[in-house]
Order: sequence, then structure tokens, then C-alpha cells
Amino acid sequence: MHPRDQTIFALSSGRAPSAIAVVRVSGPEAGLVLTTLAGKLPAPRQASHRLLRDGVGQPIDDSVVLWFPGPASTTGEDVAEFHVHGGRAVLSALLAAVSVIPNTRAAEPGEFTRRAFENGKLDLTEAEGLDDLIHADTDRQRRQALRQLQGLLGDRARDWRERIIEASALIEAGIDFSDEGDVPSELMAPAVKAIRALHDEIANVLAAQGHSERLRDGLVVAIAGEPNVGKSTLMNQLARREVAIVSPHAGTTRDVIEVQLDLDGYPVTVIDTAGIRETDDPVEQEGVRRARARAEDADLVLWLIEGDRAVDPSAIRSLWVSDGTSGPSAGSVWIVRNKIDLEGVGEAWPQGEFGISASRGDGIPDLVDALVKFAAAFFGTGEGALVTRVRQRDLLRRASDSLRRSLDLVEEGEELAAEELRAAAYALGRLLGRVDVEDVLGAIFEKFCIGK
Repeated sequence: MHPRDQTIFALSSGRAPSAIAVVRVSGPEAGLVLTTLAGKLPAPRQASHRLLRDGVGQPIDDSVVLWFPGPASTTGEDVAEFHVHGGRAVLSALLAAVSVIPNTRAAEPGEFTRRAFENGKLDLTEAEGLDDLIHADTDRQRRQALRQLQGLLGDRARDWRERIIEASALIEAGIDFSDEGDVPSELMAPAVKAIRALHDEIANVLAAQGHSERLRDGLVVAIAGEPNVGKSTLMNQLARREVAIVSPHAGTTRDVIEVQLDLDGYPVTVIDTAGIRETDDPVEQEGVRRARARAEDADLVLWLIEGDRAVDPSAIRSLWVSDGTSGPSAGSVWIVRNKIDLEGVGEAWPQGEFGISASRGDGIPDLVDALVKFAAAFFGTGEGALVTRVRQRDLLRRASDSLRRSLDLVEEGEELAAEELRAAAYALGRLLGRVDVEDVLGAIFEKFCIGK
């Protein structure tokens, strides 16, 4: 029997022990599993209280069971759910009882959602939204993922694809009736108008997104500078807990330390790096190398210096390259002057710089506010963002390019224009997961948790 024809089961709730646990079963034998353990099938989509027994009649647990006959279920197949007490022994006995029923097996990660996709219950953009919702750490990530799960992009893509097919039908009808006098011109005019409108809509979506897909991964901010300027202390202030060791001795931080923050709903990864300096210590040399590598990949670098000391531009440039051929992009480095509480340190800083006391907390609220504004500008107006993944952006760009080429080729020949329209429809089909997507399915669904 093919694995897709087998009945799968898994714990679909949180890790045991817990108050209640949900075990889900999906596939052709789901009804047999339910009757074997619970005695008989309950009414569809109605909770029923049952005493579960294993194959030899031994009681397992008091349970609430539900029955969802396909195709009116989350996966499109017959689905049974067992709501039991969440103890490890209960779950072990229940899963063992299910596993001995013929043609049943434990589900692989994401297999329930993959079956829902394969049975037409959701498209690939909605499956990606579900994955993002599971892994959302901030409220903005949650809202963006929920919009995708509800079909924000999928519905638009289906509409675009249908309109492309309609325009393609007009052009191909003109080809078929090329000997009917003025028929081709009558068909081409509305087709060209529709293609131009579609191209403009998709191009506007691509132009408006900014970094919206980065909301999934978050903004990366690196704290860098010379040794012993307070990088680890600032890290602890931003995290509001002790995540990095603070010491008056230079070179304490040898490796890269990361912490995940939620700044007004924006996901931010803050990195504390080793102090940038020349050293003969091989361990510290490796820490400096890693610090430079992480700062180079960061979206923003907070360069710490002590008080009113002069900024050394060459030290900042050393973060990015060793050959001096390139440097940071404009606005990607903020100068943060630490230890402003020390005697003799002035109170006026050049415009665009920040003065803080990482040990006392002075200036930290202003720095955090600036980080929130930077994140808001970086991610763009995410509330209406359609594109949340690089895969989606690439396929929309392919569709847009094909539509543009179709417009350019209309005068050269309807056949060439029609071929570009087919390419645009194909790209949108791949976006929805309805044509030739086997190469991406594994990469998407394997990141789901088991039982989803």
C-alpha cells in the first residue's frame, strides 16, 4: 500500500504531560480505529464521551471523541479525534492501541497539512501561512500569518490566473479565426486591455511590499565595537535579563550571543559580538572573525564607543570587508555613545547619534523607540502585505515579466503573446501549488511539527 493511502495518526496537541491531549487520525481506516477503541461511531462533528479500550478490551482512558467523515474534514479524508488526559502513560497506551490496527502508521511532520493541500482543502500559500502561524513569535507575525491562512494572497492569485486564462482565450480565438476579417482585432483589443491591467496590479503589489517577507525571520541588529565598551551590558538592557556575562576585563565575550526580542510586535534578533581589536589570542581571534561575519549580515549595527571619544571610521569599515573595497550601506550603522554617566563626559552628541548609560539605563528608552521606528520602516506597512516569502515574490515577478513580454509581443505575433500568457498562468499555478511543485513541497511541509 502506498504511504499516502495509509491511515496516519499523531499527537496533535502540546507535549505531555498536559491536562488534555488530542490524538488525531486521518485516512481510510479512521472509522475502524474509532469503532475499535470507542465501540461505535458517534454522530458526525458531535463530541461524544466514551471509555476507550485497546484491542484486548483493556481500558485506556475516559475520552471525548469526534468523527469527521471526509471530504468534510480538515484533511479531506475521514478524520477521528481522541481528546484524552494528557499523561504520558495514557498517550503511550492510546498510540500503541492505534498502531496495531492494520494499515495505520505514525504521521510524518506536516503530513496532515500536506494531505489537506493534496485534497484541495487549502492552497500552498495558505499552507505557508499555517506554517508561519505555528512559528509566529510576535503579534505582527501572527496577524500576517493569519491573513495568509485566510487566503489573502491565494484568492488574489486565483483571480489573476483566471483573468490571464480569459485573456489567453481571446488571443487564441483570434488566432483560430485569423481568416475572418476583423474578428482578430476585435478580440485583441480587450485582451491587451486585460493583460495591461493585470500587469499593473501585480507590479504594484511587488513594488509596495518592501521587506514584508522578512517579518517571518525578523530584523537582525548587531551590537559591535571595541572591547570593554559595554556591549554585553547594553545587550542585557535590551533583553531585560542577564543573557551575557558582564566583566571589566576586555575580551570577555568570545562568541556571538543572540537573543530574540519583541519590539512593539516586530521580531528582532539582537547579537552581542566579541570586541573588535587585534589580538594574539587564537580564541579571541575566532570571536572577532565571527563578530565581523555576523555584523556583515546584520540589517543594522549599533557601534558602541565610550562617551565623547572620536569615532574611528576605519574600525567600522573593518566589520564588512578586509580589503577595503566596500563598506556598510547608508543608515545601517548607528553610533551609540555609552557611559555618559561618567564624570567629564559631555551631554551634546552629533545629530543621529545616541547617548546612553548601559549600566544605569539612561537613554535606553530613546534607543528602543528608534529601533521600533527603524523596524517599522524596514518591514513596511505589513498590515496589507500580500507577499510573505521569497518563493512567492519570485513567482509573482515571473508572472509580471511574462505579462510585460506578452504586451511587447502582441504586434509581432499573437502566438508569441499567447505563449507568454501561458507562462504567466503557469507561474501563478506554481504559486498556488497546483502545477509542478513536487520540488518545493518537501521543503515546506517538513518544517511543520508532527501532528499538524
